[in-house]
Amino acid sequence: MDKRFAQDFAGEHGVALRGKLTPNADMAKVTWFRTGGPADLMFQPADEDDLAAFLRILPAEIPLTVVGIGSNLLVRDGGIEGVVVRLPPKGFGRVEPDGEGRLRIGAAASDKRVAAVALEEGLGGFHFLHGIPGSIGGALRMNAGANGVETVERFVEAVGLDRAGNRHVLSSGDMGFSYRHTALPDDFILVSCVLQGSPAEQAAIRTAMDDVQHHRETAQPVREKTGGSTFRNPPGTSAWKEVDRAGCRGFRIGDAQMSEMHCNFMINAGAASGHDLELLGETVRERVYAASGILLEWEIARIGRFEAGREVVPFKL
Repeated sequence: MDKRFAQDFAGEHGVALRGKLTPNADMAKVTWFRTGGPADLMFQPADEDDLAAFLRILPAEIPLTVVGIGSNLLVRDGGIEGVVVRLPPKGFGRVEPDGEGRLRIGAAASDKRVAAVALEEGLGGFHFLHGIPGSIGGALRMNAGANGVETVERFVEAVGLDRAGNRHVLSSGDMGFSYRHTALPDDFILVSCVLQGSPAEQAAIRTAMDDVQHHRETAQPVREKTGGSTFRNPPGTSAWKEVDRAGCRGFRIGDAQMSEMHCNFMINAGAASGHDLELLGETVRERVYAASGILLEWEIARIGRFEAGREVVPFKL
C-alpha cells in the first residue's frame, strides 16, 4: 500500500473523506512501548459518518486493525499489513451526562477523563477508571478492570460499526463480556457507549480516585515505557505472584525487562525491539509453567508482522 494509494484512495471511490490518511504510519509513536514497525496505512476518521464511509469503500481483502491510544499494545517490528484505524479524541472523545446517572462516552475518551467527568457530575462507580491508562474503547473491548470493578458492571449499551460500515447498538449480551475479554470480532469498531453510575458525594468520589492514584504510583512503573499488565491473572492466584515465584522479577532480554517494582509489567528499559519484548514475555510464560504448572495468558495485544528471521514462537504445552 504505497503513498499514491493513500492519496487517491477516497477519490477513486467517489467519497470525500474528511479524516486523515497516513501511509507508512509510525506505530512506535503510538504505542506506549515506543517500538514496532510502521502500519501500511492509518486512517483517523473525523467522526462516525466518516468512518462508516471509509469502511464501505475499503476492499474486503485488505486487512483492518483497530488500535486505541496504544497503552496495552505491542506492535511487531515488521509493521502492520493493511489499514489501521485509530479514532481521534476530537471526533470520538466526548463525555456527556445522559440523564439518570448515565454518561454517554466516545470510544476515544481516556479512562481518566471519564472518571473526572463522573466526579464533576457527582456520579460514583467510575473511580476505577482513574487508574487505567487507556481509552474507553479499549476498556470496553477487553472488559478492563481495576480495584475490584470491571467495565461490564457500568455497561448499559455500546455503538459500533462492522467491517462493512453498518451501525449496531449492542447490549451486554451482544458484547459477550468475560474476564478481560469480549466476543466481538477483531475488526468491529466501537465508537461510543453509555455507562451507568450512581449519585455520590464528590468528596467520597475524590477520595476513592486518590486511593486509586496512590496505589498506581506506588505499586506500578508508571513512568516507564510499559504496556500495563502483561499477563491475565490465572484462576486462584495473581500473575505477578507466579512471575515472581519463577524468579522473573527484573528478568531481562536486551532492553526488554520485567519490572522490579511490579513484575507483571513488562518495560522497554531503553531501545527494546518488539522482538525483544515478545521474546521476553514468551520466555517468562515458559519459566512460570516450569515452576508452577500454570500457563499464563497474554493480556497485552501483540499485532503485526515479524521481521524475517526474527519470529517469536509462542510457548505451548
